[in-house]
Amino acid sequence: MKEQQKLLIVDDDPNILEVLDARFSAAGFTVLKADDAESALTFLKSDDVDLVISDIKMPNMSGIQLFTKIQTTAPGLPVIFLTAYGSIKEAVSAVQSGAVDYLTKPFDGKALVEKVKIHLDRQQQPLTGKEPPKNENTGFIWGESPPMKLLHEMMLRVAASDVNTLILGESGSGKEGIAKAIHDNSHRRKGPYIIVDCGSTPPGILESELFGHTKGAFTNAIQDKKGLIEAAEGGTLFLDEIGNISAEMQNRLLRFLEDKKIRRVGSLQEKRIDCRVIAATNSDLSADIEAGNFRQDLYYRLRVVTLNVPPLRERRQDIPALANRFLKLHCKAYNLPPITIPEETMKWLQNYRWPGNVRELKNGLEGAAVLCINGHLEPQDLQLEETTVGGTRTIVDGPDQFSLESSEKDAIIRALRQTKGVQKSAAELLNISRRSIHYKLKKYDISPSDFK
Repeated sequence: MKEQQKLLIVDDDPNILEVLDARFSAAGFTVLKADDAESALTFLKSDDVDLVISDIKMPNMSGIQLFTKIQTTAPGLPVIFLTAYGSIKEAVSAVQSGAVDYLTKPFDGKALVEKVKIHLDRQQQPLTGKEPPKNENTGFIWGESPPMKLLHEMMLRVAASDVNTLILGESGSGKEGIAKAIHDNSHRRKGPYIIVDCGSTPPGILESELFGHTKGAFTNAIQDKKGLIEAAEGGTLFLDEIGNISAEMQNRLLRFLEDKKIRRVGSLQEKRIDCRVIAATNSDLSADIEAGNFRQDLYYRLRVVTLNVPPLRERRQDIPALANRFLKLHCKAYNLPPITIPEETMKWLQNYRWPGNVRELKNGLEGAAVLCINGHLEPQDLQLEETTVGGTRTIVDGPDQFSLESSEKDAIIRALRQTKGVQKSAAELLNISRRSIHYKLKKYDISPSDFK
């Protein structure tokens, strides 16, 4: 940080002005004080200011209105807002419009100084003149449908910043893929990408997993352990199914998002962590807030930017590209000959409801790659439920029992070949139980030992 960087503090409360003046002067900053937005604009015309700290609720001209004028007169000047609990929504909207951060009152003066230093250091980082790679090696298939094109553009804009991001969408729609794409297209892409499954981790374990613990903090804590937040230092922390965390964990997570510090379970020492936070959920967090199950202030902290992932049924235009890509990957993974998707089968795929979204399509095609016997994919190869789109009913069984049994026997033989006669592995490949495959081996007089 260069010496004597200049801050402009704007607040109609003289006590806050004096406190912040003393705090930042002691930290080595030059401080300008304005008790209203009009005075702040006068300072900006005559002084070379490095960063503005402004209250939101002020008479005559609000902090938001001041920010709008700053964007016109001094574009790119970083602004941090101070806000009371009731104005968090306005602060979030301002950050979405370009402000760098906000802090809720009452705030920790030391934490505010640290925020200012972080944002000023970030402003001084030299530009390389190169944009980060756009969606390279992420494995995510965007498609060409209008909603996905818009989502892709939004992802690139979000990736260029460091704001907390909330990804919403149904189960299986691709939220984790979007989160990874954000990381891979950001300046943090060389840092770690840490995934936390909040949905499947018990509350009692999640705290230790996220924040770490010290030796002896609880039974079986035989040594110090680094938490996943700490492991994400310099990179991205992805909190999947954030709607499932307990009230206590909501409190701890909010404190971390506010001051970027963690304290391991059993420790008295705090440690500052620099990581970006992306969260995802298929829950209705607004309803959870109304029911008192999710903190509103945590919600606003997480959703500085919100990305909505459309379900597969709303992007049917992308199904051909997705299906062909997945089928190609599965054939390569199982060393199978190429398989094509006839036009009629593709129409069937595009008409299916896909309640499990992209995940269901990918998994269905994995089993279909094994079941397909003539190099041309048929609907019955996918072993899906009947179609209900438009109220129609399409049976996925074969045209008669003879052809169904022939396909089934060939599929079992192919699975045994792939797994070198291991019944358990073949059953998993066919997505059937071990009892079922044992029954079918007897039914078709197939001996697994012939494939070892």
